[in-house]
Amino acid sequence: MASRALKYYYDLLSQPSRALYILLEQSKIPYEKCPVALRKLENRTTEFKETINRFGKVPCIVHGDFKLAENVAILRYLSRECPDLPDFWYPRENLARARVDEYLEWQHTTIRAQCAQYFLYVWMTPLLGMELDPAKVERLRKNMADGLDLFQRVWLEDGKKAFVAGERLSYADVLAACEIEQPKCAGYDPREGRPQLAAWMERVRQGTNPYYDEAHKILYKFTPKEIATPTVK
Repeated sequence: MASRALKYYYDLLSQPSRALYILLEQSKIPYEKCPVALRKLENRTTEFKETINRFGKVPCIVHGDFKLAENVAILRYLSRECPDLPDFWYPRENLARARVDEYLEWQHTTIRAQCAQYFLYVWMTPLLGMELDPAKVERLRKNMADGLDLFQRVWLEDGKKAFVAGERLSYADVLAACEIEQPKCAGYDPREGRPQLAAWMERVRQGTNPYYDEAHKILYKFTPKEIATPTVK
């Protein structure tokens, strides 16, 4: 990477923030950690929007004078800027990259939206002092469960594929796993009744540890012990 300092703004309670954190740490890309506390609305300040990210979101980067938001855009930028980025993250070979891109484009309105909507409603609503609507909880749960079943059936081919884009770990796997971890915090275990998905999640975890556990350490603190994954101390 060019000599300009790379600054990474993130909150490890954010799913895409965790995915990029794992990539940066495992790839040994030099960068400055710039944590942003979403719970304190630090991303919503005028200063943050004017100097860091005009959208008021994380993750985002500042590389010299260049500012960039959106985790998929950041991945693609890093793949061009960092010649030493291990090829498995975002393959240079056209067909392999296209398969990773296919998942990255697909996931926005499926796995990401479904898991996030369930988590935000079931976990956040009581914290805000409001009561849950059981019918809405069930609707969001079913929508998410259908998406997870589809993920296992199509992207993992019911266990015939080791990883989302084939036989090698890629950024698609890490991003997917970070999203699927999120509803655990709301008491839903996505692995239950889905053995192929459970086995895949463990492959992703083992393939990126210790950084996977490190990135999820805060999330697991809020997760019921019976479904939390052991973390680094």
